[in-house]
Amino acid sequence: MTHPTMLKVNGARLWTSLMDLARIGPTPKGGSCRLALTDLDTQGRDLVTGWMKEAGLDIRTDQIGNIIGRRAGQNPGLKPVAMGSHIDTQPTGGRFDGCYGVMAGLEVMRILNDHGVRTQAPLELMIWTNEEGARFAPAMMGSGVFCGAIPLQSALETVDRDGKTVGDELARSGYAGSLPVPGVLPDSYFEAHIEQGPVLEDERKVIGVVSGSLALRWYEITVTGNEAHAGPTPMHLRQDALFAATHLMQAVVRIARAHAPEGRGTVGIVDVRPGSPNVIPGTVRFTVDLRHEDPARLDDMDAQLKLACRQLSETVGYAVQASLKETWDFPATPFDAHCVGLVRDQAEARGYSHRDIVTGAGHDAVYMATVVPTAMVFVPCRDGISHNEAEYAEPEHLEAGANVLLGAVLARASACGLP
Repeated sequence: MTHPTMLKVNGARLWTSLMDLARIGPTPKGGSCRLALTDLDTQGRDLVTGWMKEAGLDIRTDQIGNIIGRRAGQNPGLKPVAMGSHIDTQPTGGRFDGCYGVMAGLEVMRILNDHGVRTQAPLELMIWTNEEGARFAPAMMGSGVFCGAIPLQSALETVDRDGKTVGDELARSGYAGSLPVPGVLPDSYFEAHIEQGPVLEDERKVIGVVSGSLALRWYEITVTGNEAHAGPTPMHLRQDALFAATHLMQAVVRIARAHAPEGRGTVGIVDVRPGSPNVIPGTVRFTVDLRHEDPARLDDMDAQLKLACRQLSETVGYAVQASLKETWDFPATPFDAHCVGLVRDQAEARGYSHRDIVTGAGHDAVYMATVVPTAMVFVPCRDGISHNEAEYAEPEHLEAGANVLLGAVLARASACGLP
């Protein structure tokens, strides 16, 4: 008889579940659009919670709308071993980001039912609210509230572009639960996810053993020059805010490249005012995202960016102001060595090629890692593309990641309560 920790998931069933969920909110290019707490997100929640009930899970919902499905263990006094992710998407998102972690966790529950395996500790499957942050900022809201990092009332009062609040939309969707938050913490948390980057595919590795997350800082930079008519104003007499801002944007990339291989620097949103074709731009606002796994090196990147802002007038040769405001600071978060080891052990035991990797993206697991032992399982995605309708992962890789998740969770659940 196969030892429970070496059971294998039903890969075809896992794929079918992912594709069935993707039928809710399909996009023209084959992706998914289910913004948090919209009608389409609610339909997705209804579908998945229906599957969870069919798998015999006891479903509860907390005050921020996180869904928790529990499978009983032999010892109800033990804390549960949790899995999970999210099913909300970007406006033109893919079929796998977040959804894979939920469906892989559900498949773990299903395969244990198929084989009549009852774990020592209970198991839980968690669907987090508003992980993407595409409709309501900040991202990872549900897990942030659950872990006590984001105040509940602040989250409930968050407004979208149409003036609708998270609280009102939770009530409208029927997913405003009664379980208090911060929540009762599980023993540990495991999350399966597509890599959202190109490393595993480039190195032909099937499993990424995630050791932790990069630290990140977000900024908003405002460059102020002087508006003037594009025709009568000679080039040497201009105070062009956009030309000046492009020097800072290039500095962001240079700074990140100087801190390779883990340095990241991105300009994501640019707002040029007054936005007329025959007016020299007087104000430019843009966002900057800096990341690194080493806090000291991120501090150095931060210092270099601020220096570039101070020296901007000297760089461009005319009077211009650059003000920098830090909008978000998230520290590097190491994952639990024992849980990470279980993931690595399972990849080796099952014969999957693998490598240790850090995540450059934010995940619910990053918040969970601040309060309970946590690990993640990565699988490759084609060309490293994510947050995109073209997002794709091979069925056999998804199955491999779910098998590693299954084995790691079973090993953890069997050891719960042992000295």
